[in-house]
Amino acid sequence: MIRRWAIALVMTSAAALLVLPSIVPGLAGLDPALMRSTGLVLFTLGGWALVVFPEFVTALAFFLVAMVLHIAPPQVVFSGFTSVAWWLVFGGLIVGMAIDRTGLGRRLARMLFGRLRGSYIQAVGAVAVVAVGLAFLMPSTMGRVVLLLPIVLALADRMGFAAGSRGRSGLVMTAALATYVPATAILPASVPGTVLLGAVEQAYGIRLTYGPYLMMLFPILGFGFLALLVPLAAWVFHDRPRPQATDDAPGQPSRDERKLAWILGIALLLFVLDFLHGVSPAWISLAAGLACLLPGIAIVDTKTFSERVNLAVLVYIAAIIGIGAVVGHSGLGARFSAVLIEAAHLEPGAPVYDFAAILGLSVLVGVAITLIPQPAVLVPLAGDIARAAELPLMTVLLTYVLGFATLLFPYQSGPLVVAMQLGGVSTREGTRLTLLTGGATLLILAPLAYIWWWLLGRLG
Repeated sequence: MIRRWAIALVMTSAAALLVLPSIVPGLAGLDPALMRSTGLVLFTLGGWALVVFPEFVTALAFFLVAMVLHIAPPQVVFSGFTSVAWWLVFGGLIVGMAIDRTGLGRRLARMLFGRLRGSYIQAVGAVAVVAVGLAFLMPSTMGRVVLLLPIVLALADRMGFAAGSRGRSGLVMTAALATYVPATAILPASVPGTVLLGAVEQAYGIRLTYGPYLMMLFPILGFGFLALLVPLAAWVFHDRPRPQATDDAPGQPSRDERKLAWILGIALLLFVLDFLHGVSPAWISLAAGLACLLPGIAIVDTKTFSERVNLAVLVYIAAIIGIGAVVGHSGLGARFSAVLIEAAHLEPGAPVYDFAAILGLSVLVGVAITLIPQPAVLVPLAGDIARAAELPLMTVLLTYVLGFATLLFPYQSGPLVVAMQLGGVSTREGTRLTLLTGGATLLILAPLAYIWWWLLGRLG
């Protein structure tokens, strides 16, 4: 009943914001373009959060409404299709097909997780540790998801967790969250972190460096988050493993497995060395996918490619990126943030209150406009916030990181969406865990971060 009322309220409000500027021009002196943008964002994010329609249907509606009402130019609305993240996912989908078809995923699952024997929490913990370890090697969160997920799904098959089962969903969600959240404490292993890095240098001339950034954040968002995630995921998705009869001493790799292993090995090496060659992870991913399709290699044939390319995932990702672009183009993000800052009533000499207020502001902005554009919107305001609260600028910036590490709804993070779509996890199932881990981040990890920064002398 509450969900129905929430859907009615959100959809009615969105429709009013979209339609009223055309019916009542100059309504209360409000900017019609800003009203339409707000209505579109409310409709799209509300539709995803409340699961009003299937995610890709809401995504298609976003494109349609944005173009029919001229909310933003086509190059802004459809910017997701030209983004590196979209092409990274596209290439990753092809590689995922190849990993599944050749059986290499099952072989890698045996290598990485072969010692697991019957304990679900042990499996969850192992997946989480592998996901975090990969973040130190591979800079792209989306790349890590598309590389790791087929291996995790193979592990789920070994443990007897069929498609749609609780145990399978738990392993997928653990892999996704452990891939994203701890990586926000590693430069530059997440997209919001990379955006923050560039925005801070441009706005304040400050260059964030790997070591101090890691020391300030990883004890909390790395070790601390894993300590919360593993028991929570094991509790929410608890399932009894039913190990499948497998050959623990498998034969020699097939010819296709060997070819794919070479492709993945070269791709991983290029991912790790991106600071030398400067090629985006997206094009490395696309090149690996293309290699799987080439005549003479043909690990993925034309029929498999045509039948198994997941268009729903690609449309959804494009819409998530596009809505961030619309928010930036319309000025909605900056306006929304300014209103929140004014409402926060920051108080000099009250560091605990100010820390909580800045964190709350950061989290709300991330919920409203998703996590990728959040740093770009908030960083220009950091100087004013620091002066108002009499806090060091770096403390404000690091609090923003806690904000975009606090993931309450799946739609906020593209990599999480991709993992859920590929792993067959419903939005409702995924949201149960993200609300728990996000809430625990705010209630447990944020106070620990405050204490840690105080011990390090970062609170002024």
